[in-house]
Amino acid sequence: MEFLTDPWQWWVQPFTGDPILQRAVLAGLLTVLVTSVVGTWVVLRGTTYLGEALGHGILPGVAAAYLLGGNPTAGALVAAAAMAVGVRGIQRRSPLPGESAIGLLLVGMLALTVVLMAAADGIDEHDLQEMLFGALLDTSPSDLLRQAVLVGVAVLVALVFHRALLVLTFDEVQARLMGMRPRLTELAFLLLVALSVTASFEAVGSLLVFAFLVAPPAAAAMLVRRVPAMMATSALIGTGSVLLGALLAHHLLGTADHLHGESPVGAGHASPEEVAMPATMALVAVAVVLVVMVVRGVRSDQEA
Repeated sequence: MEFLTDPWQWWVQPFTGDPILQRAVLAGLLTVLVTSVVGTWVVLRGTTYLGEALGHGILPGVAAAYLLGGNPTAGALVAAAAMAVGVRGIQRRSPLPGESAIGLLLVGMLALTVVLMAAADGIDEHDLQEMLFGALLDTSPSDLLRQAVLVGVAVLVALVFHRALLVLTFDEVQARLMGMRPRLTELAFLLLVALSVTASFEAVGSLLVFAFLVAPPAAAAMLVRRVPAMMATSALIGTGSVLLGALLAHHLLGTADHLHGESPVGAGHASPEEVAMPATMALVAVAVVLVVMVVRGVRSDQEA
C-alpha cells in the first residue's frame, strides 16, 4: 500500500530520480503524440488492420538494416513506405478486396523477415526482442532526437492534410467535387501511418505499436465527437497510460532492478523486465478502452 502511505515515493520520485526512466517515459510520450494524431484517422477510417500490417511490415526493413550494418530506423521507414505504396498499388490495380491486398503484402513481408534473419548472423535474441517489444529502458538521447524528428514530420504532414483527410473520411464524393485529389490524400494517409509506426517502433516495438495506434484513439472516439477533441483526448489517455504503465512496471515487475544494473540476464539477452514496460503501458491503454466501453454500456442501459 505504499502508493497510499507514501505517495511521493511511489508516484513522483521514480520520474525525478532516474535519467533512464525519464528518457523511457519521454520516448513513450513521443509515441503517444504521433499515434494519437495518426491513430484518430486510423480509427475513424476503419483501417486498424492496415495499422497492424504496417506495424509488422517494418520488420524486413529492420532485419535488412542489421544484415547490411545500416540504421534500423532508416530500414523500418523504407519498409513501411514500400508497404504503404504497395498496398495502394494493389488496391488500385487488383480485383482483390482492400484487406486481401494488405494481408498478401503482410504475409510476404513476414516471410521476407524470416529469410533475412536467417541470413543475418548479427541478429541475436536481444535484437529480436527489441524489434518486437521495443527498448524503452535502453533509450538514448540520440534515440530521442531521432524519434522527435520523425514525430515532428508526421505531425506536420497530418496538419497539412488535415482538411483533405477530414472530408475524405466522411464524404469521398464531396472530396472529389472539391478537387481534393482523394488518391493523393489516400497515399498521404498511408505514408502518414508508415511514419507513425516508424517513429514508434524503437520505443514500444512493432507488436505493441498497434496498441498505441488504436487503443487511445478508440477510447477517445467513444467520449468525444470532433476530430481535434478526439486527438487531444487520445493524447491525454495515452499520456496517462504511459505514466501509469511506467510506474507499474517500475514498482511491480522488476524494472527498477534493470535500471540500477541488477538484471540477472547476461549481455546479448533481454530480460522479461526489460520488455515489460512498453507492454504494461499498452495493457493500461487497452484497459482504458474496456472501462470506457463498460461505462458507456451501463449509461445506455440506464437511459433505456
